[in-house]
Amino acid sequence: MSEATELAAAAGSTDPRVGLRAVVALRRLLEGLEQLQVANARARGWSWQEIADALDVTRQGVHKKHARLMPMPDPRKD
Repeated sequence: MSEATELAAAAGSTDPRVGLRAVVALRRLLEGLEQLQVANARARGWSWQEIADALDVTRQGVHKKHARLMPMPDPRKD
C-alpha cells in the first residue's frame, strides 16, 4: 500500500487522533505535490492564469501562494 493510500485509510479512522493526524499528513503531502506541479508548469512556460485555471483558483491566489517559491531567472543568461 502506498503512503497516500495508507493516509487516506487512516483519515477515515473512528479514532479522532488517528484521523486528524492523517488529515495533517495528507494536507502536507498535497501541498508538496501542488508546489511540485506548479514549478513543473512554470518551467514549461505556463502562465499564472493557466495554472490558476487548472487548480480552479484565481490567478492572484496562485501567484501569491507560489511566486515567492519559484526560482528567479538569471538575467545574465538572456
